[in-house]
Amino acid sequence: MTAMVIRGQGLHSGARGAVSFARCGGPVVLRANGADVAITALEVVATTRSTTLASRGGVIRVATLEHVLAALAGLGVHEGVAIAIEGEEAPLADGGARVFADAVRALGVAPGPSPLCVVARGSVDVGASRYDFEPHDGVAVEVEVDFDGAPRARLARIARWDGDPEDFCARIAPARTFGFEHEVQELLARGLASHVTPESVVVIGEDRILSAGAPFQTDEPARHKLLDLLGDLYVYGGPPRGRVHALRPGHAATHEALHAALARGLVRR
Repeated sequence: MTAMVIRGQGLHSGARGAVSFARCGGPVVLRANGADVAITALEVVATTRSTTLASRGGVIRVATLEHVLAALAGLGVHEGVAIAIEGEEAPLADGGARVFADAVRALGVAPGPSPLCVVARGSVDVGASRYDFEPHDGVAVEVEVDFDGAPRARLARIARWDGDPEDFCARIAPARTFGFEHEVQELLARGLASHVTPESVVVIGEDRILSAGAPFQTDEPARHKLLDLLGDLYVYGGPPRGRVHALRPGHAATHEALHAALARGLVRR
């Protein structure tokens, strides 16, 4: 089977890159610069607006991997796939994870249970973010966002997912990345973000929503936050078997919360 290669520019760097998926034995690995490293053996080295993973020694370092990893998380694939990366940042692609999920599904790799499990009830606070953990037979992940101002006040605050791969592909994976209009203007003034296609990003203004392509829905930003959360949880083998509720999640907060939850025995792998 020929692997599907997804090419494009990175959201933050604008650098050209590519990602493809192939079947392999053992745990899911990241393949770059002639090395294969298991995802769970990589280190989180940067969390500003995205998640950057690197191997010890720096042979592998790739930015904005959360959408790629979210595809595997949503499909429940924890073994049998090699993710080949070319470049310093994963391509933005469709702004979500649907194109990556389609490529993984085409491999026909069977899903399996998450090696991560919530074993005790408890909460972790990280700044303004809060993560609640509770044992549960299946997978149940919920995010609650907090946007101020109009039309932000009209955006849905909550998005949920109960571990179903079909629901992930239909509802979570297509949710596009988003930014606020004042942030986009600042980036454009600095010569950045001009490479981003309108169809792949939703822009939220004080009194309007700017989007192209698929019709915008009021819960799309919350669903994208859920997508990001799933990708970040995958770094540790997640999403875990259990309930996770994340209030105002962010990349840095999620990684700090998972380290704390593992250290406190709320979550085990």
